[in-house]
Amino acid sequence: MQNIQGSIVALVTPMHPDGSIDYESLKSLIEWHIQEGTAAIVSVGTTGESATLDHYEHIEVIKKTIEFSNNKLPVIAGTGANSTQEAIDLTKESASLGCKFTLQVTPYYNKPPQQGLKEHFLAIANATDLNVILYNVPSRTACDLLPVTVEQLMEHPKIIGIKEALADSQRIHDLVALKGQKRQEFILLSGDDPTFCYAMQQGFNGVISVAANVIPKVCAKISTLCQTKNFDEAKVLNMQYQSLYELLFCQSNPIAVKWMLNQMGYIKPGIRLPLIELDQSYHNAVKSLLESLSLIHA
Repeated sequence: MQNIQGSIVALVTPMHPDGSIDYESLKSLIEWHIQEGTAAIVSVGTTGESATLDHYEHIEVIKKTIEFSNNKLPVIAGTGANSTQEAIDLTKESASLGCKFTLQVTPYYNKPPQQGLKEHFLAIANATDLNVILYNVPSRTACDLLPVTVEQLMEHPKIIGIKEALADSQRIHDLVALKGQKRQEFILLSGDDPTFCYAMQQGFNGVISVAANVIPKVCAKISTLCQTKNFDEAKVLNMQYQSLYELLFCQSNPIAVKWMLNQMGYIKPGIRLPLIELDQSYHNAVKSLLESLSLIHA
């Protein structure tokens, strides 16, 4: 099995101004990530606007991502849904494309109880041969996958890890403890850019990052420093980008990150309703920050 750790990008889905998918820019982004040291790609995760891509587009973007990555880095298919059957269907189709991993977000809006979450993820894991990475992001789904449920799901051999986006030190410590007690090879990935360095210092294996869209080499470097236990150096480098992490979420993701990538010249200004382009009130602050980090020039 390919090694899933370090800096993994939650890749945006580039779009033309009319909202159609820009596959040429997707190819360029993937080639850039390979050069910059990104460890893996999440294709059509929530940052990739999975909620507004239709079924054909969803699978086509995953297919193209696998093609463009050309076996140079693993592709994790974002095939979660709040319908268990839809998640299974998307996951099966991704498996048929040659994908080895799937990221499964907790069902949004439904607000299932913990037993419902357990049965949802087990149904997906039992239906396909893909390695399943759970994804917990309560701020977006109104649903929290608790450590006690993760502990039960860890027993399934196809459920290999979790992306935990709850920025809570106790949650981080609880999951690290579970990993140590129950399954050392279970993969812990942060889903929160502002705290990912801390999480890796505590024992997480890496991060699925929005920030890695704009600073892939930096995120890869911080991850490597943490993996090699050079924590002081990692903290110093990480602190230089805290303002970027904060501005990435000044409006609902991926509004800010797509606007930044457009300013950097990597993608066109396309995003799908109900999301819209970054509000003008943030333009000056974001441009100033990108200039200060030498990501664009004045």
